[in-house]
Amino acid sequence: MTDYRIEHDSLGEINIEKNALYGANSQRAFENFNISGLGMDEKFIDAILEVKKACAIENGKIGLLSDKEADAIVKASQKLLAGQNRESFIVDPIQGGAGTSFNMNANEVIANIAEVSLGGKLGEYKIIHPNDHVNKGQSTNDVIPTSGKIALIRYFKELIAETKQLIDSLNKKADEFSDVYKMGRTQLQDAIPMSLGQEFAAYAKVLSRDVKRFEGVVEDLYFVNLGGTAIGTSLNADKKYVDEVVDVLAEVTGLNLKQSEDLVDGTQNLDAILFASSVLKTFAASLSKISNDLRLMSSGPQAGIFDIKLPAKQAGSSIMPGKVNPVIPEVVNQVAFLVIGNDVTVTMAVEAGQLELNAFEPVIFYKLFESLKTLKGAIYTLRVNCIDNIIANKEKLKDQVEKSVGLVTALAPHIGYERSSKIAKRALKTGENIRDIVLDENLLSDDELDNILDLKKMIEPGILGEKDLI
Repeated sequence: MTDYRIEHDSLGEINIEKNALYGANSQRAFENFNISGLGMDEKFIDAILEVKKACAIENGKIGLLSDKEADAIVKASQKLLAGQNRESFIVDPIQGGAGTSFNMNANEVIANIAEVSLGGKLGEYKIIHPNDHVNKGQSTNDVIPTSGKIALIRYFKELIAETKQLIDSLNKKADEFSDVYKMGRTQLQDAIPMSLGQEFAAYAKVLSRDVKRFEGVVEDLYFVNLGGTAIGTSLNADKKYVDEVVDVLAEVTGLNLKQSEDLVDGTQNLDAILFASSVLKTFAASLSKISNDLRLMSSGPQAGIFDIKLPAKQAGSSIMPGKVNPVIPEVVNQVAFLVIGNDVTVTMAVEAGQLELNAFEPVIFYKLFESLKTLKGAIYTLRVNCIDNIIANKEKLKDQVEKSVGLVTALAPHIGYERSSKIAKRALKTGENIRDIVLDENLLSDDELDNILDLKKMIEPGILGEKDLI
């Protein structure tokens, strides 16, 4: 049988595994919140440990902790940050209490490591107490949002770097396909000519705008409410501590953190976090649209559009030999659906905040971390396993352009809309190409048609108009 020690909290006594570094609050949370079955996010754990370290440094600096106490807490935090004893974080990421369970899990683990280092015993807290020492000058209500924002900043920085690599790949394809002409399509119907390069350049542009939005999100997330304690009024926190602790945290994390201008506002309102979620949703929608295009353009290969060939990554069917599916764009679509759904959860949770606190930060951060991690993975595989090795079906595209009735649009400024419409109808009915019909009806000369139907001129804005007619 497992040996236990007995600890107590405000609810009474509870059994804790004898050698566990966590305590009563963590154990109750473990029993109460068996929700997702998943562990706490690693970046979130890192962030809360950095918060505890920074607070201990500041409390030691201003004399609210002795040098011995502050040093023990800092060293315990460092030990955990180095990867030791991480299994001691046992609470589920989805929990009631606005994150109090996670905050206390960190307080208890740090306190026990520090206690033992100073000659005490696990669970006694005679030298270092989870609340009185590790949590000094703090509340769950400033620790959790501050830690969550630190983790979000780091995830966004990783996403920015990965997205920039995807944009580079799309731009390389845009250059490679700059002279590959194809029919543009609107509402899935043939429209007018363009280059395949223009299509890929447009994908790069929309994602570049997303990167700018990400960078704006990071700037907003730099503002944290640490020092506000329970509701932003800084009760139980020394004024010097309140004034200086965020600067210490910035140094500990290496991030450009700033204290919220109004700590009550910083504790009540999560609009910056909702903005972060909405930006991820926008990015996901852009990625999904691009993935839809790739699936459509690669459809076939014999009975579909087949403008492009995607790299074959795995067998596409357990029953149809030789079938290959667009699995990479498909997985990106699914991640986009996930992120858009997560945004709904975050929106509802942010809106549900009441009065001086939002109690639903655990699920908010859980969903945002999930969105950021899956998006990073999705765009990595989209780049490496799809975009970088796309091949254009050049001959088919060229043939489609030359035969398309869409070319008649370029004739309209020169022979009029009505005549152009009649030519299009004849081409569709007889299968003749546009050039032959125009010559047959003596509407334009060969030289005039060469000029008007020059594909390079047709795809460059403003180059070809009535004034260019020979």
